Amino acid sequence: MEIRNIAIIAHVDHGKTTLTDAILKQTGVGEEGVSMDSNALELERGITIYSKNAAIFYKDTKINIVDTPGHADFGSEVERVLRSIDSVLLVVDAQEGPMPQTRFVLKKSLELGLRPIVVINKIDKPAADPKRAEEQVLELFLELGASDLQAEFPVVYAIGKQGIAKRKLDDESTDLFPLLDVVLEHVKPASEGHSATEPLRAQPFNLGYDNFLGRLAITRIYDGTLKMGDTVFVKQPSGETRPGKITKMHTFRGLKKEEATEVQAGDIVLIAGLSDIFIGETITNDQNVEPLPAIAIDEPTITLNFLVNSSPFGGREGKFVTTRQIRDRLEKELEINVGLKVDFSGGDTFKVSGRGELHIAILLENMRREGFELQVSQPQVIIREENGVKMEPYEEVIVDTPTEYQGPIIERLGTRKFVMKDMKVHDNTVRLIFEGPTRGLLGYKNQFVLDTKGEGILSSRVIGFKEHAGEIKKKQVGSMISMASGKALGFSLWNLQDRGVLYIKPATEVYEGMVIGNTSKGEEMMVNPTKGKQLTNMRSKGTDEALNLVPPFEITIERGLEVMGEDEYLEITPVSVRMRKQFLTENDRIKARRN
Repeated sequence: MEIRNIAIIAHVDHGKTTLTDAILKQTGVGEEGVSMDSNALELERGITIYSKNAAIFYKDTKINIVDTPGHADFGSEVERVLRSIDSVLLVVDAQEGPMPQTRFVLKKSLELGLRPIVVINKIDKPAADPKRAEEQVLELFLELGASDLQAEFPVVYAIGKQGIAKRKLDDESTDLFPLLDVVLEHVKPASEGHSATEPLRAQPFNLGYDNFLGRLAITRIYDGTLKMGDTVFVKQPSGETRPGKITKMHTFRGLKKEEATEVQAGDIVLIAGLSDIFIGETITNDQNVEPLPAIAIDEPTITLNFLVNSSPFGGREGKFVTTRQIRDRLEKELEINVGLKVDFSGGDTFKVSGRGELHIAILLENMRREGFELQVSQPQVIIREENGVKMEPYEEVIVDTPTEYQGPIIERLGTRKFVMKDMKVHDNTVRLIFEGPTRGLLGYKNQFVLDTKGEGILSSRVIGFKEHAGEIKKKQVGSMISMASGKALGFSLWNLQDRGVLYIKPATEVYEGMVIGNTSKGEEMMVNPTKGKQLTNMRSKGTDEALNLVPPFEITIERGLEVMGEDEYLEITPVSVRMRKQFLTENDRIKARRN
């Protein structure tokens, strides 16, 4: 049976998972209600976080499909996948056109010499303009230096939600088979140029973990044949070699895994038995075989500290609260999350580095759902030195917003050291393209939502390390700190809400040193949220005012990482997310400042 290997790439929310789910159903290997986004967090947020494999069977051909994340923080997932496949379906929203992440994933594909198939999706949207989207994609191809062959890409028009694809806009269609026909015509067979009789060469591009089988490697077989029980050699790109044995193998049918005893060149397979296998190493049965080129993984851009929760409420709500348990969990995460780096040398403090705030927030959210309790420090960008010059990560930011909000956006990003590179006006919306330091973007997202009244779309991608941009003055709000422990009362919160934004609601338990809100004036303020009303036995109509409380700005993990200060911790438990000062009492804070 012939094999074709493809990946689906796109910007967040352009419909690649919906399209994949529809293909699985129409080829008879998908189940009703079962989606590629199987993780609870993916379903809640409606985004893909982990790349996943599936396989379909169409016209006597097996097509391996890899669904990839569209968010920049998970870019390292996409890059590895692209190395192991033979073509990509580039999905573009017919209304929005190419977005920053489209650019990022397309650039990687073109550099690897892949010839993409463009799918203009969501052509049923009221403001969809498939022809304009197609022109913008062509412009992007040429801008990214595509070869003549790559720029002559086939285009398919689709409505992923309805499971329809067509080659021409005016074609009649009721299914996605026109898209699969284009795949068979334009993607070369996976075994082309490779032989099943040559020595084995296989390379893992993703990792998994199973409590019984241990570390799993999702692997592309380039040459040769792999059988269950084979003794193999694992070669690092540097040439170092170590032996291993394959204990179990699975191939894919739909989203399900099927046990396999033998796999041929071109297939994608899940293998167990190599406990220390890593992405980009070469698996072979001949020690003299030249290893495959290494797979580069993007460097982390931000870092923060994970610590045991030491607050007065520490240990109340979590199941796993000790340093050792947090260390074990982070070690397990490193088995599969290759974009993450952890420095364990700090004793009780673990320095965790990741690709962005969302990358870290997803890890923290998974940990709290498993019953962990911990606290983290404010995220800082990673600054490094090259030839005596201070370097920091820079990002490209693309903003789509109604034209009336462009002023405040340009002004605010300007003060955060962002430079506007381009501006495109279309009807009454404008697309602004900026470049600037990641530092300037930390803590900006909430402000952006306010400035555009929720109508703007902001997306960013890391473009590499550039020279340090100097000091950035952000409008700092101060913290409103509780000076007492107990239950917050509606009466005192009603008095405090004029001073700033509150993070808590009445009857929330507080402790001394907990941050319960921010002050609009910008200085820190010690308050007593547990103070009740002075009661007298005088009653008159005019003395009792109605308490009108503004709903609080509740702290979530992502909001907390954005708004917290340098001298604060974010306390994360399975039940609550709180902000607190690192030193809880006023005296301790004064001492710390003196030192």
